[in-house]
Amino acid sequence: MEGAIFDCPAQWQEHLPPGVLGAESPAGLTGRTWDLLALTRRGRAALGRAEIFCRILLIPGDAPPPLGAETVITCGLSPRDSLTLSSLTEPVLCVQRSLPRPDGAVIEPQEFPLPSLPGPPEELLPLLGLRLLLMPLEESPVLW
Repeated sequence: MEGAIFDCPAQWQEHLPPGVLGAESPAGLTGRTWDLLALTRRGRAALGRAEIFCRILLIPGDAPPPLGAETVITCGLSPRDSLTLSSLTEPVLCVQRSLPRPDGAVIEPQEFPLPSLPGPPEELLPLLGLRLLLMPLEESPVLW
């Protein structure tokens, strides 16, 4: 399984799921098909028109998805986003619709109460989404 996040803040590195690379340039994303690729808001802007290919793309809901993704999962605070927060005061990660995982499993709509996080939960949605889609199903995906 090949996974990556583009423009990953340094403070997120220690929380990335095993096997996920922190890509630092658009060139580092091209030339292969990723099983799962996450883009931060800044990462999407920096990607520009670079061609990337992935099975599953996790992207902020207000950012236009690049071409080359089989499945797009949006994250953000809009009710249209597949992955959102149902509360900001006591953050709860909310899966709004069934989400495919790279291993073929599906995460059904549900909520995950969040522990103390290393930053504002709305900014951490790409990281939380990566953990949700890649961590073993028997574990809580958001435990630090």
